[in-house]
Amino acid sequence: MNNFKKVGLTALAGSLVATSAFAGTMSVSGGADVSLLNQSNFTSGNSFSSGDSLNFSGSAELDNGMVITSKVEIDGGTYDDRSVVMELPEMGTLTFQQSGDTAMSAVDDVMPTAYDASWDVLGHGATATTKTAGQADKGGAIGGFSTSNNFFYSAPEMVDGLSVTASYTPSGGSTRPDGSVSFALAYTGVEGLTIGYAEDDNGKKGTAKIETNTMYAKYAFGSFTVGVQSSEQDGGNSNDDDEFSAHGITYQVSDDLSIGYHASEREFGDKTADEETKSIQASYTMGGVTLKAQSVSMDNTGGSTSARDDVDGYKVAVSFAF
Repeated sequence: MNNFKKVGLTALAGSLVATSAFAGTMSVSGGADVSLLNQSNFTSGNSFSSGDSLNFSGSAELDNGMVITSKVEIDGGTYDDRSVVMELPEMGTLTFQQSGDTAMSAVDDVMPTAYDASWDVLGHGATATTKTAGQADKGGAIGGFSTSNNFFYSAPEMVDGLSVTASYTPSGGSTRPDGSVSFALAYTGVEGLTIGYAEDDNGKKGTAKIETNTMYAKYAFGSFTVGVQSSEQDGGNSNDDDEFSAHGITYQVSDDLSIGYHASEREFGDKTADEETKSIQASYTMGGVTLKAQSVSMDNTGGSTSARDDVDGYKVAVSFAF
C-alpha cells in the first residue's frame, strides 16, 4: 500500500513539473475629467459633470504563441466594457467583446477634430435617460448596428498599407433575427493619406432591415490634417433612407496646442429638414493634463423645423490621465 502511494505521488509530481507555467502581466490605466456644458433651448440643470474610468488588463502568452488578454473597464463605479482579446500568430486578432463597435461603427465619423465631433456634444439621443419635454432627439453619424457579445476581427497586413477589420453581431432577438456582418478597409500606402470604406449588412431598425456604408479620405500635410466623409443608410422603405456627410480640419499650432473645425449634415428619409452641425475646437495638453474647449451650433435637431430645436452652446473640460 505504501509503495502504491509512493508511485502515485511520484507520478503526480512529474505531471505538475511537465505542465508549463504561463507568466502573465497586469496593468491598470485610467483617467478623470470635469466638464462644463451649456446649451440654449435646453433645461440641463447643473451644467457641471465629471467622469472617471479605470481600465484593467491582464495578458499571457501560451506555448503556441497565442497571446490572451482580458480587459475590463470600471466606469463611474460600475463594470462597463469587457472583452477577451486573442492575438493569433500571423493570423490577426480576434476580440470577443461584451459591448463595443462593429467594423462599420468604429469609423462612422473619423474626421479630424481637436475635441469631439460637432454632432456629439449638444442635444440628446434616443437612448438618453433624461430628456427635456418636447425636444427632438438628435441624429448622429450613420454607423453599424451592434448588440452585446459580438466578435471583432483585425486581419494581419496582407498588402503594404492596407488594413482589414470585420465583425459579427449574433442575433439580438426581436431586433435582429439574423446575425449582422460588418467590414472595413483602410489604405495608408501613400504618405499622409488615409482612404477608407466600411459596410454593415443586415442591421435592424424596428422591424425594417437596414444596410449602411461609409467612405472617407484624410490627408495630413505639415501642421494641417483635412478630411471628408460620406455615409448612407438604406432600409426596407424610404423613411429609413438617410444620408450623412462630414468634414473637418485641424491645425497643430505647437506640440501642446491644436485647433480644429468640424461640420456635419444628416438627411432623414422621413423628415423635411436636414440636421446641420458645426463647431470650432481647441485642445491644450501639458503633461498628463488636457484642457479642451468647443463651441457648437446645431440647426434642425433630429430634422425638426421648430425653433426650439436650433441649439447653440459650448463645452469646456479638463482631463487627467494616469
